[in-house]
Amino acid sequence: MLAFRTVTYCTENEETPISAIERCRTSALGGHVEQCDACGHQRIAFNSCRNRHCPKCQSLVRAQWLQDRQAELLPVEYFHIVFTVPQEIAAIAYQNKAVVYDILFHATSETLRTIAADPKHLGAEIGFITILHTWGQNLLHHPHLHCVVPGGGVAPDGKRWIACRAGFFLPVRVLSRLFRRLFLTQLRSAFDNGELRFFNGLAALQDCDAFASYLAPATQAEWVVYAKPPFGGPEQVLNYLGRYTHRVAISNNRLVDFADGEVAFAWKDYRHESRHKVMRLDAQEFVRRFLLHVLPPGFQRIRHYGLLANRYRETKLDHCRQLLAAPAPVVELPDAPLDYRDRYQRLTGVSLRDCQHCGRGQMVRIESFLPGTLPRGPPPSLMNTSPAFTPCASRSVSRSDRCPFACSRPSMARASRHALVAAPMHTPQPPVLRCQLNPALQFPQPCAPAPRAWTSRC
Repeated sequence: MLAFRTVTYCTENEETPISAIERCRTSALGGHVEQCDACGHQRIAFNSCRNRHCPKCQSLVRAQWLQDRQAELLPVEYFHIVFTVPQEIAAIAYQNKAVVYDILFHATSETLRTIAADPKHLGAEIGFITILHTWGQNLLHHPHLHCVVPGGGVAPDGKRWIACRAGFFLPVRVLSRLFRRLFLTQLRSAFDNGELRFFNGLAALQDCDAFASYLAPATQAEWVVYAKPPFGGPEQVLNYLGRYTHRVAISNNRLVDFADGEVAFAWKDYRHESRHKVMRLDAQEFVRRFLLHVLPPGFQRIRHYGLLANRYRETKLDHCRQLLAAPAPVVELPDAPLDYRDRYQRLTGVSLRDCQHCGRGQMVRIESFLPGTLPRGPPPSLMNTSPAFTPCASRSVSRSDRCPFACSRPSMARASRHALVAAPMHTPQPPVLRCQLNPALQFPQPCAPAPRAWTSRC
């Protein structure tokens, strides 16, 4: 990413995820060596960055979040509602992420709670989860909110549960009109209070009249609010939520290829009957689009409202279950804190300890190494100097930990590292590590020493 930083200005907020993704699961963060207690097979596991924008560090966090939500499910029908904003508003949101994203959350929650409380529609207090996404399939900036809502709520007197009609929650046209009015009102209020900043092509909007003229088309346009088909029941809710929570703009499994300075990735074109296509972008443009979706520090992208609000959630959910005559779900908690591998297996059912080589033994940690260092090489007797020898022969590395250039499928780390060397360099280059399968390929590793004859990176 050095070339990308050279030709493009990166803010401090963008620099953090860039550096984290570059170093994630590499020797720059350290790691450990594991050995099978049955066959003696060894593998290297590098530490992860745990950055919320990294596509490889969300599985355990997502599994834990879904486990916590399991105790909050009610035996009712659930609905999925999406709130979007016009492109003119999205442009303002990009330059004022914290302010406009907060407005998006507040306007959405007020819209749902107001319409649901109206006796003409539902006449009840509801609860829901909101999840912010800022991307489309092509990685362009497209902020929208996903809302997961139980199909009903508590009556104003608190003595009964009011269920919505089967397969129908609230009229989307009514939601759209109120959402547009509330959002624009709060946006104008933020402008009057001096909370908005405008740059480059939007610099003229600092003038009151120019700002009003810019918003005029949005006040007449139909804002898109749509409801997806309801879930089959609470059992399907968690599986569905798992596809939306803790996601990043693009995951590694969508990356198809990296060649000639271009990144190819799969995407779904919703404007043409959801056809599956492959898009090719210059590496720097790919990284630029990815960085469009970096959130402000400390910004909460998953929020709970109404009956599910954090403050009174437990009390109100108990009251809802009493009205529905439903028992509370049983969630088994461990007696003592679990190792991350045991916690991952408990949440996902996938074991990180099983030996993938023999399928019988358990992997035991035998060595740890600090950030910026490499593990000890194998004994000289295991080294093979023949041309057919590959460094992966003596120790295996999991797919996400292999060399991101020649020895594995495309990854965000690979694309981001190559994007840095895609443009002319104007600063001294840091030390590099070379892929032993293809010495022409190299990548920056400022914290790591020069590689030894045997290296785990391949």
